[in-house]
Amino acid sequence: MKSAPEEQERLITLQTLDTLLTQLAHKAKTLPVIAALEIVTISHNSTRDLVIAAETEKADIKHELTKSEVDVEQVVARIDKDEKRMASGTASPKELEQMQHELASLNKRRSELEEIELEVMVRVDGIDDRIKSLSAERDQLKAKINELETQKTNELAEISTAGASAQKQRVDIVSKISAELIELYEKIRKSADGIGSARLIEGKCDGCHLSINAVELSKIKATPIDEVVRCEECRRILVRPKGF
Repeated sequence: MKSAPEEQERLITLQTLDTLLTQLAHKAKTLPVIAALEIVTISHNSTRDLVIAAETEKADIKHELTKSEVDVEQVVARIDKDEKRMASGTASPKELEQMQHELASLNKRRSELEEIELEVMVRVDGIDDRIKSLSAERDQLKAKINELETQKTNELAEISTAGASAQKQRVDIVSKISAELIELYEKIRKSADGIGSARLIEGKCDGCHLSINAVELSKIKATPIDEVVRCEECRRILVRPKGF
């Protein structure tokens, strides 16, 4: 294949741009902020779920507290009723004796229920403290997520701008290279780790970094400058230096 030295030289510029575009695409996918954002998001979601679980637990405890309060109120009402009847003087001695026994039982039951009620109230206070702590942690993580999201957006915007600039330059370079040479370059690039052309530097292919033996170098040197040469090892397009 024939190609003017200037056109072959443009392949190196094109390769540089393609390498840059590949690096930018890789960078966009592997930004440290992306991994950091993922970790913080997982922590936030876990903490958020703990808050929800704690709030559900609190609702259950509050229901338990309400029941305890009702139980105490019912016993207190019964005690008040019996005490009033005893104070009225209308009960017979036998009824008075029965009521005294009942009042003793009721007061004992009241004491037990009030202890239960107090224990439930302590649990409510404890769950409130836990919810407060978890909610603060959740909110801090959410703020960190927002911060990282902004950082990610800014960094991706910078990469996008650089990529757009490189892509624009690429279009300009491609327009100055023959379609036949571009087709060969793209075909090689797809099968050679994204590198379709490389310089010949000090007897080495800059694509595979292998030395070219003296016999092959002599053949290359004897090849017309407008002839497209390829590396015998990696088959990439080999762009020779001026005067070679």
